[in-house]
Amino acid sequence: HGSSAQSRARLSRPPPRSASLAARRRAVARTAMAGKLSVGYLGMGIMGKAMAGRLVDAKFDVTVWNRSPEKCEDLKQKGAKVAATPKAVVDACDIVFACTADPESARAVVFGENGVLAGMTAGKKYVDMSTVDVETVSEIGQAVRAKGGLFVEAPVSGSKGPALQGQLVILAAGDKALKDEAQPCFDVMGKRTFFLGEVGAGAKMKLVVNMMMGINMVALAEGLAVGAQVGLEGKDILDVVKEGAIASPMYGLKGPKMLDGDYAPNFPLKHQQKDVRLAVDLGDKAGQPLPVAAAANEVFKAGIAGGKGDDDFCAVFEAAKRRRLG
Repeated sequence: HGSSAQSRARLSRPPPRSASLAARRRAVARTAMAGKLSVGYLGMGIMGKAMAGRLVDAKFDVTVWNRSPEKCEDLKQKGAKVAATPKAVVDACDIVFACTADPESARAVVFGENGVLAGMTAGKKYVDMSTVDVETVSEIGQAVRAKGGLFVEAPVSGSKGPALQGQLVILAAGDKALKDEAQPCFDVMGKRTFFLGEVGAGAKMKLVVNMMMGINMVALAEGLAVGAQVGLEGKDILDVVKEGAIASPMYGLKGPKMLDGDYAPNFPLKHQQKDVRLAVDLGDKAGQPLPVAAAANEVFKAGIAGGKGDDDFCAVFEAAKRRRLG
């Protein structure tokens, strides 16, 4: 009876204490793992560089590669090794992560000359964190497994800020054993990891989430645009939205930036358009009409045509303003 009372007492402790203890245990486990695990990272774009930087800061033994080597320089200064090819990274490391811009670059890193496959042998491990279509990630997974390797897809939800802060949401699928082995790295890069099953499920989830995000961004852009046209103050619109049911972190963060014309890229508009396009394609293949996503895709395409492709995706506001009638 005394022991069950103690159990109840333990269970009734406030969550922050147990949460902080769990966090300390994870940190200890990561520190222990960091000393043993050699980690590769391919692709030093906005997201890849931020995630690789988190691994370097957590004292993992990290080797990086990028098509243009100068983008590796910052991490080299912090202690990362730099390899000349993706194959060299695979040769040197226990687990190799990658984050590239689109399906074409994801394939090139794997199937190209001196690519990942050239170094893939039985027991090697590859984790692709790029946002790509189901066909691309399935093709990469099959090729890695055909050479005896283990494969996990792990696209992420979040942009530059969450990547730098280790607050990404990781959408993993594939070899569960590799996902578990990579978890100490995922814990450094993200705040939560979902395991979604077979390869392809991560890509589907990421495209669904980014489709919804793109639609909502266009909705905000059009709301601010029409509001301005009829004499409303943008700040007032944002304040009203903030108090209602459609309030969201994205609107709170991006709305003021849109009004200020601050489009410094956290998530480039061209990548958001690519994700909405891939989501519409996913809907076509599933026989699911996505008319609102298709319309949002056209607004992002207009943003690219207007020279905003490399700016943050909230620069779609400029496209919404340009599409005025009359």
